[in-house]
Amino acid sequence: MKRRKLIKEVENNGWWIKRHGAEHDIYTNGSSDVAVPRHPDVNEETAKEIIKKVRRV
Repeated sequence: MKRRKLIKEVENNGWWIKRHGAEHDIYTNGSSDVAVPRHPDVNEETAKEIIKKVRRV
């Protein structure tokens, strides 16, 4: 999955950027954090786990 598409999905669920890191960006919804890799293409399994966490919380 493309990183831009994953970030759009995360932000559309009410999450925002907390901080930038060298290898990951950290997004938060105020109570939980999720790390999004800074690669142009994110592994499909990793992307599915991030989306699952974003939608669950």
